[in-house]
Amino acid sequence: MKLTISRDQAKALLGGVNFELRAHVQLTQQESEIIKKYKAHKEVLLSKEMSLFGNKFNIDIKIGDLVDGQAFKCKDISQIIETEKNIKEACASLKNYILVMNSFGGEEVFEY
Repeated sequence: MKLTISRDQAKALLGGVNFELRAHVQLTQQESEIIKKYKAHKEVLLSKEMSLFGNKFNIDIKIGDLVDGQAFKCKDISQIIETEKNIKEACASLKNYILVMNSFGGEEVFEY
């Protein structure tokens, strides 16, 4: 799995700058097949409450969002940093989902 993050900016209508962050995950053939097999595109990897211009809202990052690519509008650099952190956390979750889905039909032994 490869995560590609791109950042862009544009002038805002009333001055200042608007930021956009794009995230896209490229899966291997095996990873793609396992997600398709379990129809996991709608699985939520990360759910966070965020604030934008004083308004709070929830953001859900799903497997399909990362695989298809998603753009995030951000008002400042700190929000860019926080969003990147969230995307990377979602990718770690995705990797774990794939490992678990790939483990069915086998067993693991844990020693403590």
